[in-house]
Amino acid sequence: MGEEATILHADADSFYASVEQRDDPSLRGKPVIVGGGVVLAASYEAKAFGVYTPMGERAARRMCPQAIVVPPRMEAYSEASDAMFEVFRDTTPLVEGLSIDEAFLDVGGLRRISGTPTEIAVRLRAQVRERVGIAVTVGVARTKFLAKVASGVAKPDGLLVVPVDQELTFLHALPVERLWGVGNVTAKKLRARSLTTVADVARLDEDELIAILGRGSGRHLHALAHNRDPRPVEVGKRRHSIGTQRALGRRARSPDQLDVDLIALVDRLARRLRTAHRVARTVTLRLRFDDLTRATRSYTFHESTTDTVTLLTAGRVLLHDALPIIEERGITLIGITFSNLSNDDAVQLALPFGKAPAAAMDTTLDTVRERFGSTSLTRGVLLGRRDGLQVPLLPD
Repeated sequence: MGEEATILHADADSFYASVEQRDDPSLRGKPVIVGGGVVLAASYEAKAFGVYTPMGERAARRMCPQAIVVPPRMEAYSEASDAMFEVFRDTTPLVEGLSIDEAFLDVGGLRRISGTPTEIAVRLRAQVRERVGIAVTVGVARTKFLAKVASGVAKPDGLLVVPVDQELTFLHALPVERLWGVGNVTAKKLRARSLTTVADVARLDEDELIAILGRGSGRHLHALAHNRDPRPVEVGKRRHSIGTQRALGRRARSPDQLDVDLIALVDRLARRLRTAHRVARTVTLRLRFDDLTRATRSYTFHESTTDTVTLLTAGRVLLHDALPIIEERGITLIGITFSNLSNDDAVQLALPFGKAPAAAMDTTLDTVRERFGSTSLTRGVLLGRRDGLQVPLLPD
């Protein structure tokens, strides 16, 4: 870790909702919800009433009857993201995107030409406001972890610099939920032992945390509670996994309907995998039940693949195994994730050499869709089916 706070975490405020308020002045200062059935984003005026992402639109309207609900405009959000990242890259070449609306920036070494990290952060916020038309909150710290925590504390539309000599004072006063990796389940375990602040966690030995949370989580949280995070800002960092999901509502779905849902997800994600020139070894099925609890099922191949049929077969096996619990508890969301990714040029070819018929079919379908559009050719079972929202993403 450096000796100066030179890492910025820039995070747009309620990104989708901010773009809507930017483009429609009549929405400014009013509670805005972006969504259609599910809340995709809420302005801070709506969040003040308890609206959060992702909750059902009906529940959100009960919490905030005066909310203005607008349909999502993914193309507008993608354009705003591109413009914001252009500002980031004009600030420093060391930019690591986390999602379409947030990134880490390393401004170490720019003092002579651009000023101090604080001056750079002030200028960055002003440039995003001027060139993109939305607010961005920035946290500045010595580590990526603390910079992200700082931006979270500074929201909305704020700037928070954590001086090196006050890092632990700032961090230890925060609730345990501010630690990366602490969700509802982990927070309950910690709070059940009266560990409510980061300072409480920091007072424990690593072995004590491991006994409570397991080896991986225990070591991870022990390091973060002492602000130990040596990770540099990585330019061009590639994803370890890619995924997609579909909200199903609360109507009962038959196994055949779920199979069609799965086909649509795998078909879309496999194409995205090949477009990025990646291959996957692990398929994970993600489910959310009527009571909002979740479950995952995974399968790992002996060899990495991009073959749609192979990936779909694994997903079908996982779905079939999960049908009893789905029948018992209902289902409101199905998702699929491909992980253990590597570049397709790093895969050792298996005998016999040559392209398999299934791979040739995938290549042909990808070529047609790239030339004539993603809806120009589809599987028979998906005819007449709407794809749903295509959320803008950073490059894979």
